[in-house]
Amino acid sequence: MRVITDLSEARAFLRRLHAGPPDDSLNPKIAAGIKRVFGEPLSLSDAVGRILDDVRTKGDAALFDFLRRIDGLTPDRLEIPQSELYAALDSIPSEVADSLKFAARRIEAYQSELARHAIRNFRSDGLGQRVTAIERAGLYVPGGTAVYPSTVLMTAIPARVAGVREVVLVTPPRPDGTVSPVVLAAAAIARVDRVYAVGGAHAVAALAYGTETIPAVDKIFGPGNVFVQTAKRMVFGTVGIDTIQGPTEAVTIADDQVSPSWCAADILAQAEHDPDSVSILITDSPSLAQSVESVLSDLRSRSERLDILTQSMDANGAIIVTDTVEQAIELSNLYAPEHLCLMVQDSERYVDMVKNAGALFLGDHSPHVLGDYVAGPSHALPTAGAARYSSALGVNDFLKSTSIISLSEQESTPLLPHGIRIARQEGFDSHARSLEVRTIQHSVTRAGD
Repeated sequence: MRVITDLSEARAFLRRLHAGPPDDSLNPKIAAGIKRVFGEPLSLSDAVGRILDDVRTKGDAALFDFLRRIDGLTPDRLEIPQSELYAALDSIPSEVADSLKFAARRIEAYQSELARHAIRNFRSDGLGQRVTAIERAGLYVPGGTAVYPSTVLMTAIPARVAGVREVVLVTPPRPDGTVSPVVLAAAAIARVDRVYAVGGAHAVAALAYGTETIPAVDKIFGPGNVFVQTAKRMVFGTVGIDTIQGPTEAVTIADDQVSPSWCAADILAQAEHDPDSVSILITDSPSLAQSVESVLSDLRSRSERLDILTQSMDANGAIIVTDTVEQAIELSNLYAPEHLCLMVQDSERYVDMVKNAGALFLGDHSPHVLGDYVAGPSHALPTAGAARYSSALGVNDFLKSTSIISLSEQESTPLLPHGIRIARQEGFDSHARSLEVRTIQHSVTRAGD
């Protein structure tokens, strides 16, 4: 893990992280997989485009074909019955079920408080707003070699609180064709309506276009690999999407009062996600930087995910030493991290200095891992600098508002001449006449009175 002490070098490093690889670059493993499936080398966008077109035109047949070609599976069904969700809930260890239910209660309480502020219907002086939930939400939960019951809870519960009529979930099957019982249990707890054992770009296509088995949704939510994110980008417009999510990232700002072992443990927790994860410590304490570096070396060697940690930390990890906490926050605002942990004395006094962060964790006892699972706010957060303009997933993302304009003759009359002048300036004569005929009618009405 590199140590950076020069502010200019630190800025350059953070900018490079968000630059990412060229659009047409593919790592060798992905390129080989595309060639195996399609029989020829293709760019990522071309490969995903073919998958989308096949599912759009062939429906379920394309889904079964890609399950065979990509996943090596020949399932006889796509949908997992509700009875299996509740059977899975009964089958997992009771303490695991209790923890999932505990997390669900906290998530629901937090999202309900958000909804209390977000759902504001009003009518005043002929104008108003009506807020309604989208009809059908599609949730993508990564799977296959890993399990993410937390993502089920963090996406499905906000949808339920918002009032979404139908929640549809897709998740890749494991190598044996099954879906992890703990994921199904989470779906039962979160009251997901329909679950399908299919993943990848073909699952995104099914949610966007609909097939004989999987209904088209109004908006797609959730993380996933480069195929999933590319597919979400390409179907946007046909369907809504939450955001394009890149590798997970965390910045920890710490001072010399922090335990080096706590700080190092938090860094490794972020770095173990995948080789592209970003985990950065920024500190105004050279001694803390040195201590954390030493502890990291020891802790990393004992990890079960040593290979991933090594790749992540070598490529995207850094300890940056600044003169002040304020400088550290300046660098963090430049980077706009998904997670920002302020492990400094009197952390509350720095909150207003933070301009760009998906989620803000204050103090030694608010590690971002609690945010991943049980704190309450959704762990679905903006990445790749998107915290500059977007927010954590919440009930708002499942809502839409309709403007209401209901003006009386008395209220609309003084507006007409201004609308006419603006329409004439824009060159839209028919717009102007639409208002002028009302001006004439209003004048006739008043004359008759």
